[in-house]
Amino acid sequence: MPDTPARLLSLLSLLQTPREWPGRELADRLGVSLRTIRRDVDRLRDLGYPVRATMGNVGGYRLVAGKAMPPLLLDDEEAVAIAVGLRAGHTVAGIEEASVRALAKLEQVLPARLRQRVGALGRATEPLLEWSRPTVDPSLLSSLASVIGERVRFTYRDAERSVEPHKLVAAGRRWYLVAFDSDRADWRVFRVDRISDLRPTGHRVAPRTLPAPDAAAFVAGRLSELTPVYRAVATLHAPIEELQDRIGDLTPLDATTCRLDGHADTLEFLAWRLLSLGCEFEVHEPPELIAHLAAVGGRATRAAAGG
Repeated sequence: MPDTPARLLSLLSLLQTPREWPGRELADRLGVSLRTIRRDVDRLRDLGYPVRATMGNVGGYRLVAGKAMPPLLLDDEEAVAIAVGLRAGHTVAGIEEASVRALAKLEQVLPARLRQRVGALGRATEPLLEWSRPTVDPSLLSSLASVIGERVRFTYRDAERSVEPHKLVAAGRRWYLVAFDSDRADWRVFRVDRISDLRPTGHRVAPRTLPAPDAAAFVAGRLSELTPVYRAVATLHAPIEELQDRIGDLTPLDATTCRLDGHADTLEFLAWRLLSLGCEFEVHEPPELIAHLAAVGGRATRAAAGG
């Protein structure tokens, strides 16, 4: 990248990502030498951008807060993603008005080609609003994002925790922090709305390898471990040939009946699955499913009588 102004803009764009950038990685990204990176960092500092350099194995360059905000540099995909995200709604408390202002400013400076993309996406999508949407403090999210890669302390459910934040994950109606728990020497998932009294230590840590493809997959796995799993055993009064393409885990009993032995996360899904088969059945276990079906049957009977 021989064009110095273009290279400086690209370097500034990379440094705006909240992370520590090793000099070698910056050099590889921009196709220049480490010496050129050092010179370019000095040029940015001369222009008033506060670039901090740290030494050591996990050291590198990082753009820190200064007296003035540098221009926000976005590529096309980043600009579209931000605009669509601002339109789509959120679970962060108290930023609805700020989102509208930010969207107005962003769309004012978007090139025509990007305004058309954002507009088309906005017209083609509609968020599904929940009856109740728990929200989190936006300042806490910002603070957690800014301490990725360093050790922090906070209070979680009235207990002190010392962790190394890795990623924030928005899952459904909640926000989660994936972090390495220093006291327990293991990875943990923390609900952000239960975190308080965040205290950065300023101690940088080397990146750790997450035992999952990514943070979202790690959260999904941990949440599934906490979800109750029910085993249903039932006799279905229909030949297995009529049902085997619609439901698995079947064993034939005779020419006209078969046995279901399956699992599901919720009683509601098990009940719906059995009722949707369109045949008579008897549930043998679990007792919770039998009670749930009885309650559903009672409501259905009363509804039919009322009609």
